[in-house]
Amino acid sequence: MPHIKTSKKSLPASTLLDIKSQKCGLRHTVYSVSGNEYTGEWQNNKKHGKGTQVWKKSGAIYNGEWKFGKRDGCGTYSVLLPESKAYARKYCGGWKNGKKHGYGTYFYDNSSVYEGEWSEDQRSGWGRMYYENGNIYEGEWMKDKNHGHGIIRFSNGNWYEGTWQDGKKNGNGKFYFSDKGQLYVGFWVAGMAKCGTLTDFGQDEAPAPVKYPIPKLHLVDMELVLREAKSAYLDKY
Repeated sequence: MPHIKTSKKSLPASTLLDIKSQKCGLRHTVYSVSGNEYTGEWQNNKKHGKGTQVWKKSGAIYNGEWKFGKRDGCGTYSVLLPESKAYARKYCGGWKNGKKHGYGTYFYDNSSVYEGEWSEDQRSGWGRMYYENGNIYEGEWMKDKNHGHGIIRFSNGNWYEGTWQDGKKNGNGKFYFSDKGQLYVGFWVAGMAKCGTLTDFGQDEAPAPVKYPIPKLHLVDMELVLREAKSAYLDKY
C-alpha cells in the first residue's frame, strides 16, 4: 500500500511573529507607540494582574491591579507636579473597568479631600468630604452629589443634619446655629427652609447668644399647623 505524504500548512511568518510576541506573565517594561510605559503582568496580550503604567504626555502614574487591559482592583493614581517635578497622589482605592469604583480617597487640587464610596467614577454611597473652607459633609451621595441622609458641619461651628437631594437640603432636617444658640427644626425644599420651628438651644455655650429669648407660641395645635404647611409644599413640589 503506497504511503501518502500529507502536506503540513505552515502559518504565515507575520502570524508566527505575532504569536511569539503575545505578552503573557511577568514582563519587563513595554513601551507603546505613544511613549507610554508599562511594567508588570500580562494575560492574552493585555495588562492583567499587578503593574505600573506611566503616561508620557502627562507624566501620571498608576500602580496597582489590572484586569484585561483596564485598571481593576486596588490601585493608586498619581500626577506629576510641573513646578517641583514631584508626584502628588490623586486617588487611592478601588477601581472597576478603568473607573473609580468601591472605596477610595480622592485628593482635589484645591486641598479638598473625599473619602468614601465610588461608582462609575462618581461619588456614590456613603462618604466624607473635607472642603477647602473647613466645612465637612458626612453622609450619602449619588452621582457626585449629596443625596439621602447626611450631616454638614460648617467651619464656624454651625451644622445641618437631615435629608438631601441633588446636592441641596431637601426634606426634613435641623439646623443648629451654635454661634447664636438656636435650633431650627423643619422642612426644606431645594436648599431653602420652608416651614418649621426655631427655639433657643445651647444659649450658655454660644459665643454670641441672641439678646432676647424666643417667645413661646400659643397655638392650640402647633403640630397641626406645621403638618398643613408641610403638606402644602409637598403638593406643590
